[in-house]
Amino acid sequence: MAEPEMGLVHLLRAVTVEFDLLGAEFAARNGLHPTDLRALIALLDAARAGETVTPGRLGERLRLNSAGTTALIDRLERLGLVRRERDPNDRRRVLLTVEERAVELGWSLFGPVIDGLVGAMGAFDQQELETVRRFLTAMTGSLATPRPEH
Repeated sequence: MAEPEMGLVHLLRAVTVEFDLLGAEFAARNGLHPTDLRALIALLDAARAGETVTPGRLGERLRLNSAGTTALIDRLERLGLVRRERDPNDRRRVLLTVEERAVELGWSLFGPVIDGLVGAMGAFDQQELETVRRFLTAMTGSLATPRPEH
């Protein structure tokens, strides 16, 4: 494999490790399991995209079975970070909503980090940032592609 591409792979891994360490610090500080944090991020991302999330969809996203998903949601609900609500259009469906407390908790740690990232982006023009956006979107898509089981 060509050196420039491997250099980018290593940089992506380094960014991922830094985010993972930050997430683990946040989770430990707030009595959360790392999966709890991934669930909150998935729910917040869905809310930003205007998507509704059911327990089943969250479980699929996190690759959890039904029992694991239920335990996760129960934990987050007990902590006051998410709530279950009946879908007003289909009372048989349950939707998950992130509580404001979770958003505030996240901003307490991640707000300054986001500010730093946005500040660092100031060194790049819009065309460069668009290239980075396309690159990261392609990398995320590549990683999300199902892999053969071994």
